[in-house]
Amino acid sequence: MVVLPPQTRGSTRPGHMIVAGDDALAERLAAELGTVYRERITLVVPASRSHPGGPPTRASALLGRVQTAMNRAATLDTGVPQVVEAPVLDEAALAEAGVREAAALALVHDDDETNIHAALAARRLNPRLRLVIRLYNRKLGQHLEELLDQAAALAVPGLDPEALDTSTTVLSDADTAAPALAATAVAGTSKVVQADGLLLRAVERTPPGQGRVADRGLCTLALLSSTTVDPAGAEGSDASGREGPQLLPDEETVAAATGRGTVVLEAIAHTGSAPPPNRLAGRGLPLGRLFSRRLRWSLAGLVACVLALAVATWLTSEPHLLHASYLTLLDLFAIGDPALDEPASRQILQLLSGLAGLLFLPVLLAAALEAFGTFRTASTLRRPPRGLSGHVVLLGLGKVGTRVLSRLHELGIPVVCVEEDPEARGIPVARRIRVPVVIGDATQEGVLESARINRAHSLLALTSSDTTNLEAALYARSVKPDLRTALRLYDDDFAAAVYRTLRAAHPRALTRSRSVSTLAAPAFAGAMMGRQILGAIPVERRVLLFAALNVAGHPQLEGRTIAESFRPGAWRVIALDTAAPDERLPDLSATPAHDTADRAAGLVWDLHPGYVLRAEDRVVLAATRQGLAELLGRAPGLGTRSGHGHGT
Repeated sequence: MVVLPPQTRGSTRPGHMIVAGDDALAERLAAELGTVYRERITLVVPASRSHPGGPPTRASALLGRVQTAMNRAATLDTGVPQVVEAPVLDEAALAEAGVREAAALALVHDDDETNIHAALAARRLNPRLRLVIRLYNRKLGQHLEELLDQAAALAVPGLDPEALDTSTTVLSDADTAAPALAATAVAGTSKVVQADGLLLRAVERTPPGQGRVADRGLCTLALLSSTTVDPAGAEGSDASGREGPQLLPDEETVAAATGRGTVVLEAIAHTGSAPPPNRLAGRGLPLGRLFSRRLRWSLAGLVACVLALAVATWLTSEPHLLHASYLTLLDLFAIGDPALDEPASRQILQLLSGLAGLLFLPVLLAAALEAFGTFRTASTLRRPPRGLSGHVVLLGLGKVGTRVLSRLHELGIPVVCVEEDPEARGIPVARRIRVPVVIGDATQEGVLESARINRAHSLLALTSSDTTNLEAALYARSVKPDLRTALRLYDDDFAAAVYRTLRAAHPRALTRSRSVSTLAAPAFAGAMMGRQILGAIPVERRVLLFAALNVAGHPQLEGRTIAESFRPGAWRVIALDTAAPDERLPDLSATPAHDTADRAAGLVWDLHPGYVLRAEDRVVLAATRQGLAELLGRAPGLGTRSGHGHGT
């Protein structure tokens, strides 16, 4: 085990923060805690294996990246993070990192098993420790939260677990980023934050025409860059300056910002407990899955023909419609007597019925073959249909790609997936929901063409390789220059360069660069501070957060009116939970077990500006990263702030 000594710190505060991991999320989370929340940080990373006797290269590399990210912000008093390098994340490594005195521990390794073992060990060492755990398995995460909080209560007999400053929060970076990535792929799709039962929907509006006023919805969350259509303009990041996007502007700024697009809040509601769309769809007869559209139209035409023949027979020769239909069916299947002594009209109808019967036999055979083929290929991957158009091409079916695929499927958006690994995590999901998949390297010629990229609406490149995503995007743009493109990129400078270049080369096509770790890190950091982050939405290359907060203990909110509590560019109260404190759910975003309509009525979003926030109120607010840090941050010399688990 190797400990890299930190540089001199400007001040000392009890309760440091520990981040265990060595990927992009660990780096972004450490930088978020250091630059935004100004916390002292200890990084725990795996030991390097390339040079057994040499310096700890992995730890040094991660420390260098974190320092670079922190140096982009203002001068801090937190010093350089301490780095502990350990071959195994066990009790000894956690003790070396100071977990007994720490305020919070984030376990953000990509391996669920590693995070679970470390969480159990950390809880034994410090029952009061706040834990934030990265897990992909949602069901396991729910059980793990309960288990670890119970373990904390048992480890400290006689203490009420609600009185402990203990919170176990299980998050998934894939779940946090999936709604934003899915919305990026589809023009006009709302930006949605959905945390269990709570849904917040925002929409991006284009600048109104001359003489028109834009619809501001419930409130304006952001102004888009003034240089959105300028290829040489700002790229919409935190470093864009005054020309970049403005988060949470006041009414005067919105009124003065003519010609700029906006992001407005449309609705806040509880979604209730309705079954997923795919379950509702599965209750009917799945004819669409068994038979092709051409065959269904052929069957419908023949049925209409038979009905017409039955009616004609009834009108010309038979007094009863039922008997006429019976004779028509006999003629159709060639088992009726010849109409030798019947009128000419009856003979003609019999011949037409026999002809319809001849046409009916191959259609029945085709239906049988198609149904058999559907059942036979139910366990295989679908190929993209020939006439498919207006779909989303999703590149990469790893953890993030799988969550985005599920999200797009829930929205009813047609998707074609491209994945190089036939054993990837998302392949079984694509097979189960019958989404077409092309197996192959997207950078190879012909693979994207197989996904019908020339007729696609947009491309989502979500592999873990920046170069693969960029190469696929450039190739797709060469096939279809106006293709809407969203790339998952890790490096900020690289993302800014790609954004500017693609926008300059294809000014009429929308280009977006997204980082999963950038979208997820604020939620993880907020959970480490003991508050419930409902979600995040991207505003160009910046992030706007939504959080649930009790008013008590926050002088910026308590005793102030809604209008007075609004701080432009920092935070804004957008909804109020009016339920009595003893009737509230522990988690504002949890779906109530009953009385869903009454529970939804307790959430008020059309707030009067003069309403005075009381200590017993709980609010939903939109905030920037810096604004949320000011609300949640710990004051120097006061130790941990008052808080009792997430959602308080």
